Amino acid sequence: MSPRGTVDRVANQPRIIVRIELTPVAKDHLTTIAKRNGMTQVAVTSRLLEWFAQQSELVQAAILGHYPHAIQAEIAELILKRMTGLKKK
Repeated sequence: MSPRGTVDRVANQPRIIVRIELTPVAKDHLTTIAKRNGMTQVAVTSRLLEWFAQQSELVQAAILGHYPHAIQAEIAELILKRMTGLKKK
């Protein structure tokens, strides 16, 4: 197996093209991130979506802003506790 492992396996899989709509500010951020990491904007977006899909529903909901602002700190603490508990097993 190559040192890149997972990256090679993913690169060899068939790809599907999906269009996204970004605000100008979000597009600027994406451009900056891609340039800083020597990646294409498509590669950055693809990796972020792959990472997001692997997160628990609790984490996904927090990232999407589905929890009221008043309890966001408590939710963050709960997520961290659950993540720590998973690592100990």
